[in-house]
This record gives sequence, C-alpha cells and structure tokens, in this order.
Amino acid sequence: MVAPFTTKPHEHLRQQVRDFAEAEVRPRIPAMEASRSVQHELARLIARQGWIGVTIDRRYGGMGQGHLAKTVIIEELSRVSGAMGAMVQASQLGVAKIVHFGNEEQKGKWLPAVSAGMCLPTIAVTEGESGGHVLGMEAGAVRDGGDYVLNGRKVFIGNSHVGDLHGVVVRTASGSKGLSAFLVESNRPGLSLGPHRVAMGLHGFGFGEIVFDDCRVPASNLLGAEGDGLAVAYSSSVLYGRPNLTAVSLGIHRALVEETTAFTTTQYRYGKPLCELPAVKHKLGQMQSRLMTARLAAYHAVHLLDQGLPCDAELMNAKLINVEYALDTARSAMEIHGACGLFIDRPIERYLRDAYHIFAPAGTSDIQLLRLSEVALGTAKGHWSQRLAPHLRTAAVC
Repeated sequence: MVAPFTTKPHEHLRQQVRDFAEAEVRPRIPAMEASRSVQHELARLIARQGWIGVTIDRRYGGMGQGHLAKTVIIEELSRVSGAMGAMVQASQLGVAKIVHFGNEEQKGKWLPAVSAGMCLPTIAVTEGESGGHVLGMEAGAVRDGGDYVLNGRKVFIGNSHVGDLHGVVVRTASGSKGLSAFLVESNRPGLSLGPHRVAMGLHGFGFGEIVFDDCRVPASNLLGAEGDGLAVAYSSSVLYGRPNLTAVSLGIHRALVEETTAFTTTQYRYGKPLCELPAVKHKLGQMQSRLMTARLAAYHAVHLLDQGLPCDAELMNAKLINVEYALDTARSAMEIHGACGLFIDRPIERYLRDAYHIFAPAGTSDIQLLRLSEVALGTAKGHWSQRLAPHLRTAAVC
C-alpha cells in the first residue's frame, strides 16, 4: 500500500528502512522483550544509518528530505518495533530545537554529528509536578558569570539513557517569558540519570529522569535568547512531536492489521478460515478502514508541513486519529485472536502495550480535541507551522 503524497524516492527509502528493520531489528525483539533494558547498541546502529538527520540540511551532512521522509522512516521502524520507532522519533524531536533555534556555531558543531549518527539529541521539558503544563515547571537556571547553573529534575525524557545532548528548558525568570533553553552535554558534571524504570511497553526504549545538581553550562549553550524556552518547547512538540508520534502509531497500526489478517487466513473454525466468517470479515474491514483513514491524515499533515503551509490543526488531528484508531484496532485484533493474543509467542499483546504509550506524549487525545475546538471556534492562538515556515519548506522530493 503506497502512502499518499510519497514519490518513488520516498518509497525507495521505505524499502531500505523496511529491509533494515527486518534484518537488524526484528531478530532482537525477543531479547528486548525479555530483558526490558535500554538498547544502547541497537540505538547506535540505527543512528549510523543517517536517519536521525533526515530533516537536517545537506550542508550539515543531513539527508535534507523533510518531514514526509521522516514519517516514512519512523513508520517502517515502528511496524517492526514500536520501541525503536520511538527511539528514532525522540532523537529527531531533539533535532528540532537546534534546527529552529540554534545559532550557526551551534548548528555547525552539533548537526553534522547528529547526521552521522555520532550524537543522539533529546529534549527535556516535562517535570513530575507539572506534567504537560509547561509554564508550571520549577527547574531553573541562574546566570553566574559566563555560565548558567542548572538545578531541578526532568521526567519522561525520551532517550534519556542513550542521549548525548539534552535540549533542556528551565525557568530563568517568572512568567511565560521566563523560560529558556540550553544544550547540555550528557557528560557534564552535575548531570545524572535516574535508574531505568521498566514500563508497560516499548521495551528497549528509555524515557526516564534527568537530574541537574548545580550543573554548570556555558552561556554559549543557550538556545536563542533568554525567554525563548516556551517557543522551543511548544514548537518542538507541535511540529515534531505530534507528527513523529503519529508515525509511531501508524507503524504499530499497520503491524496490527498485517498480523491479524495473516492470523485469520491460517486459523480455521467450522471448517473454514476465520477470515471467511462474516463477524471476522466485518472487524477486518473496520481495521482496514481505520488504517487507511489514519494514514491519509498522517501523510497529508506532514505534506503540508514540508510545504511550509499552515497545518497545526492537521498535525493535531493526525495524532488524534492515529492514536485512537490504533488503539481501536488493537482491541479488534485482540478480540479476533481470542486467547491466542494473550500469550507472548504472538506479537499482538506487544503491539497493544506499545500503542498505549503513544497516547500521552505531545498532548493526550483530550488536549488535541481541546485545541481543535479552538480551531472550530476561531480562538486558536497562532500557528507554529507558519512562524517557522522558512525552516520547514523543502523541495519535498527525496
């Protein structure tokens, strides 16, 4: 099934990622599920393919292929492993802050390393007490001569335990203009990691706690100006987080449909394959319809994004549709599999667990609906896709 808006080069890229995922990722999944540990080696292997730099300009060693190509990469990896799709999307989320807010010195230093797979970036915004309420954060930074001193904790940070460069948003003053963003190397004194906590799904991916205890960072690591932190956080979430997580959901959704369809052709009831039973065919039809609709929403949104056109609402809707439809299809898949779906010798239960992990990041479905209601009412505030359009517009051709 060819995705809407993709070109032949996009589909060639898809085949490359699919071949890699089948050869290098799928054989590791049993060990990933058994150990439930962060996959440092596999994360580095994937990074060395150059895919983290898909949206980075070629002059910095990147692929320069835009968000549509990024969606292809994440979807194909997530079809095999939601954990590794999540790893790639989290690193590409970390790219956004440098691409859109870094100065030339910062771009020249870090983007080539990211493109070559030598640096995995993250973005660290969320705190335990404030959650998605960015303005409620308490971690802070104080200027001390030529440095800033950071203190506080960040939680649920994608790639926390494999990241090399953390884009950290902290408070430098009061109010909405009082947030600032810094590039903080993972080996800086005063930066430490909380223990890896095993979660329900996405085994192999780490999203943990980063602690700053008098962590001294040079002023040259400030992203943009003091007070730009809110823009760094929101734009990264809207323009990268939502489409990235949409692509993870889409890949998991595809895996659910493919696995369930195959199951129904090999399992027999009443002397017929399951797929010939009317009730099962009805569920398969619903699953296929959801997948087609979700895929159209996902690729339409990133196509607009690559063109530099206003698409904040489309990005919100794409995440909403893809997350909710993937979860609906996961339930249908479990119902069709019956007791067979409950055992780990089949991947359906893994897909279900992984799909639930995509619900909360970059805004829950309730948040997406709230923002979409503002679009309907004409009260939506600004469009990040318009504000950063010059950085988003690409040739849209691989």
